[in-house]
Amino acid sequence: MAAVSSPRIAHAIEKGSPHPLGATPGPEGVNFSLFTENATGVDLLLFEAHDSPAPYQTIRFDPFVNKTFHFWHAFVRGLQAGTHYAYRVDGPWDPAAGHRFNRNKVLIDPYARGNTESVWNRAAACGPEDNAATSMRSIVIDPSAYDWEGDRPLARPMEDTVIYEMHVRGFTRSPSSSVEHPGTFAGVIEKVPHLKDLGVTAVELLPVFDFDENSALRESDGRKLTNYWGYSLNSFFAPQSGYCVSPESGSHLREFRDMVKALHRAGIEVILDVVFNHTDEGNQLGPTFSFRGIDNRVYYFLVPWDLVECLRYWVREAHVDGFRFDEGSILARDENGCPCPHPPVVWQIELDEELADTKVIAEAWDAAGLYQIGHFPGDRWAEWNGRYRDDIRRFVRGDPGVVGNVASRLAGSADIYQQHGQLPVNSINFVTCHDGFTMNDLVSYDEKHNQANGEDNRDGINENLSWNCGSEGASDDPAVEALRERLIRNFAAILMLSRGVPMMLGGDEMRRTQRGNNNPYCQDNEISWYDWTLAEKNQGLHRFWKFMIEFRKRHAALRRGQFFSGAVNGRGLPAVAWHGTKLNSPGWTDPDARALGMTLAGFDGDPDIHVMMNMHWDALEFELPAISGREWRKAVDTAEQRPRDIGGETPVEGETCTVQARSVVVLVNG
Repeated sequence: MAAVSSPRIAHAIEKGSPHPLGATPGPEGVNFSLFTENATGVDLLLFEAHDSPAPYQTIRFDPFVNKTFHFWHAFVRGLQAGTHYAYRVDGPWDPAAGHRFNRNKVLIDPYARGNTESVWNRAAACGPEDNAATSMRSIVIDPSAYDWEGDRPLARPMEDTVIYEMHVRGFTRSPSSSVEHPGTFAGVIEKVPHLKDLGVTAVELLPVFDFDENSALRESDGRKLTNYWGYSLNSFFAPQSGYCVSPESGSHLREFRDMVKALHRAGIEVILDVVFNHTDEGNQLGPTFSFRGIDNRVYYFLVPWDLVECLRYWVREAHVDGFRFDEGSILARDENGCPCPHPPVVWQIELDEELADTKVIAEAWDAAGLYQIGHFPGDRWAEWNGRYRDDIRRFVRGDPGVVGNVASRLAGSADIYQQHGQLPVNSINFVTCHDGFTMNDLVSYDEKHNQANGEDNRDGINENLSWNCGSEGASDDPAVEALRERLIRNFAAILMLSRGVPMMLGGDEMRRTQRGNNNPYCQDNEISWYDWTLAEKNQGLHRFWKFMIEFRKRHAALRRGQFFSGAVNGRGLPAVAWHGTKLNSPGWTDPDARALGMTLAGFDGDPDIHVMMNMHWDALEFELPAISGREWRKAVDTAEQRPRDIGGETPVEGETCTVQARSVVVLVNG
């Protein structure tokens, strides 16, 4: 990073250019451009350091020289990358008309590539008084000064994707992670071998755009609770400063790029969870630090090309492979809040050439009640399939009469997507995610335990479709623990045997627990952090997840991008056949059915796969299909202990196979 110019020198100011927006360094200085439609004046503040109480130079933009239409701009000669800066913006105070200008507030650049919060005081940004000494500051960052070493987005086919959802800070923040820089992008790099060994092909990162992680939301039992998940953002172009080792030097983009490059070298894509439905400025009582003070009426009206420009930036400059849109259905509403049949934002993302190979995933609902699973606008958008989660949870905990729904989920949810001309890859299949129980807690708690959040256990959903296996919370009963691990193996097996795109919650491979908290949005502590001692303690479970991911990669029948059809392979097997304990009798109408079998035909030389799932509390005998010249071998048995649970491929003789209570058995031939 180039040294910052001496604060004792007053920089020469020139007209500058309205494009590009933000702070753009060059060999002779830095061009600044800010869009505001209703402002009457703009000041640019230059700070000597990230924690300077006052600017060393204030530059007043001349509206007759430094303004083009609604763009305020100036070129500061001699200024270099690494400079800390901010704005003051004049304009009308007329809340009824949507205007909330206040030149006392010091504002970060909406297009900044990095910000610092070392002197940030949230309370001081909420009142009308001047807050220069305790404001956030943006940093001039040069995106061209980086060696990608030939890296580029991986563009892996969607059907070959296995997603690992994780939180950057929580992944390595615990001392048990033993990384040099815990809780940072650099910390993730140190744990890339764990992800590569597991076999996942993509990480989906909870928000990494800049957000306020230090201000207390409230206190509970003497512990400060903060915005840990990061779903209230400060900026859309800047990586989170708290995830950087040295943000005060403007290392944000470099450190993020280093992480992306390391993950790409391991064959792992990077998908970002993005939030465009609100910012951390909140309602009229919240702080003013950027959008509200620059032009409240303009910046809080969604402009399609601005959003697309942000996505392009992360793909072009940071080599990001995809995006998951939080409460994505809000993008399908018009300016009056009504659902729109052809929302411009969604279709611009869909059709944008620069985003053509980028994965786009919607959380197909929003806080106002719009639920669009199966009919989110746009052809290539994938969706978090909440119906998959619910049906598989019910089945594995032993609910009767859901085998028809489970078959649909295993088959790629054709009942949801096929009628709209979509494909199995439009379904992101998951059992657990950040929002809810971990998989360990799903089999360890009947009720949520969110008291630590300080909301009297009112937050978080009440119906988790969970089962504690007979004991609430942690247990030292060997029988309870064995059953819990069996159920986790069931979930892992079913997830990896399903058509669609599997997503696992980070830490499920080691039985990470949140102590029954199903909404730890404010828990930047051991409740949310990964306990890496569990990786050793539960290495058998890690081994099982790893095997199932590899099994999925090895068998094309599990990953095909089309729904099952009437195709028959050379051995006379249809692409899929459904069974109960009796062949071809799946029990769709049996209200007590807790067993389901399926036979998947192998094509192009692949073996056939036969799956038997028994969620009854008693062992059941399943009939086996006879295939001439082929012998069934057991590849997976979730009722067995390591090492017999996977990989042995011992021959299965006879016309039937016993499947133990609450277990899954997978056979292969060939």
